[in-house]
Amino acid sequence: MRHFVLVALLAGRLLAAVEAVDSVRMTVSDLERATAFYTQVLGFEPVSANRLRLGDEFIELNACGGAGRPIPADSRSHDRWFQHIAIVVGDMDQAYRVLVRHKVRPLSAGPQTLPAWNKKAGGIKAFYFADPDNHPLEILWFPPRKGDLKWQRKDRLFLGIDHTAIVVAGTETSLKFYRDRLGLRVAGESLNYGVEQERLNNVAGARLRITALRAPSGPGVEFLEYLNPRDGRRNPSDDTPCDLVRRETVMHDSGAPAGALRDPDGHVVRLAPPPR
Repeated sequence: MRHFVLVALLAGRLLAAVEAVDSVRMTVSDLERATAFYTQVLGFEPVSANRLRLGDEFIELNACGGAGRPIPADSRSHDRWFQHIAIVVGDMDQAYRVLVRHKVRPLSAGPQTLPAWNKKAGGIKAFYFADPDNHPLEILWFPPRKGDLKWQRKDRLFLGIDHTAIVVAGTETSLKFYRDRLGLRVAGESLNYGVEQERLNNVAGARLRITALRAPSGPGVEFLEYLNPRDGRRNPSDDTPCDLVRRETVMHDSGAPAGALRDPDGHVVRLAPPPR
């Protein structure tokens, strides 16, 4: 019965009503090393053996002994297995210095300030880097009057997770899954391009259609559709929960059975009932 319901949901014959985006689950090769990185470098706090909290948001670290498939060494930001979490910071310069001091691997050519001509994103500062297992991450700074009001807090450097971003082949196809089948709402859109975007993504000629979606609570889900270049590689369809390349976005829905779904690009969404 559960298999039938999940297949029906994936085929679009049922509607879900996601109540919250709970967390992003990442497989790591060494739980102790990964926990130390996220807590000592990025300010996360342990909630349980594999669940960490930053502000109001959570990640989960899944340790399988390091035997799983690694993230490809030649990964690019427009490959469709790309998924990052966007960690909001109160001061970009200070946060960048922390990352440099801890010798993180950069994925961007330094912090980038998106240009003022981009009305939706102008003034936002961002930088991509990698964790010890090469999961891409982003630090993000919002100027006043952009982003949630809570991101203007000054009481700590690393504030929380604004969203998880995924590369999609087509926005409209992905909207049918996340908006029409899972019930997320579109919260914003922008078209990003130019030298700053190329340096941020480390992709020559990058031109992105970006669509932000939200559930009633929790971080957002952000589509990155590369209008240029169009040669991003497909997500592996045979990955397992023990592969490092696999990430899962955990969402709460009290009406749907628990289980994992794949979106049109192979990203995994795991439905779970809300905690009691």
